[in-house]
Amino acid sequence: MARDEIAGLICSKLEERGYRGAVVPVEHVAQLKHEIEERMRQKEIDAGLYKRYLIHFKFDVIANLPGARSIIITAAPQPQRKVTFQLNGQAYSFIIPPTYYSNTDDRIKRILRSILSSNGYQLHRAALPLKLLAVCSGMAKYGKNNIAYTGGLGSFVRLAAFLSDVPAGSSDWLEPRAMKDCDKCKACRKACPTGAIAPDRFLIHAERCITFLNEDRGEFPEWIDPAWHNSLVGCMKCQLVCPVNKQFVKWVEDGEDFAEAETELILNGVPLDSIPSATVDKLNRCYMMEYLDVLPRNLRALMK
Repeated sequence: MARDEIAGLICSKLEERGYRGAVVPVEHVAQLKHEIEERMRQKEIDAGLYKRYLIHFKFDVIANLPGARSIIITAAPQPQRKVTFQLNGQAYSFIIPPTYYSNTDDRIKRILRSILSSNGYQLHRAALPLKLLAVCSGMAKYGKNNIAYTGGLGSFVRLAAFLSDVPAGSSDWLEPRAMKDCDKCKACRKACPTGAIAPDRFLIHAERCITFLNEDRGEFPEWIDPAWHNSLVGCMKCQLVCPVNKQFVKWVEDGEDFAEAETELILNGVPLDSIPSATVDKLNRCYMMEYLDVLPRNLRALMK
């Protein structure tokens, strides 16, 4: 197969399975890095506050995959998942947003690898700013809430990025901006309880975003109203009122059900090595192991 045909095949095969994808030259990584650094220089991103997020990015892609020539960005549609916790004879059900479930990552990786390996090319997972990459590649557009919206899928998606040595061919590279649907819409700004979505700048005030606070360690700030909590991690307030998401907001699937003893273990912050394997399996199926240290705090806040 001609090299310039493979990028098109990747996108078409992903779409056949309900996914989305874009392939861009690896040289654009420098522009991603510059965009992040410029936002920090303008103090729109606090490098100290978001250190644990920023250090996750690996812009030296050649070190990860020698000979890398392209970045593949993908989007997989995913529902909200309802997880239930039993306590004191009562059932409490809470939402985990679509972003957190990574089960589609392996499915997409298999699709990509089957195409690339059969043509003599490699594939390697990339650690890059996914929303920014999706928007600049043209696969998605930003909402006013700085969440990436993929055509036909809204924001109910899981993004993933990969490196490959396959040539990217011609591709667009766009300036990050909000989609036209946001021009006269104030729905997300009105729905945000913390005022994180500002009318006077493009980036949200992430330090006020419940998603950031739900993932950050330590106690919640005193100015947080307990009634604002709505998800086990993350936050769905702005996405549920967005007109672009209208057809997806009721897409909720049942997840795990934690018995009373399991709920008490989580609330008490019991160390992982003291949690029964069956409970660990449930946490893994919820993709919550990464957030195990904040789950007791988040769960208590939701149950109040």
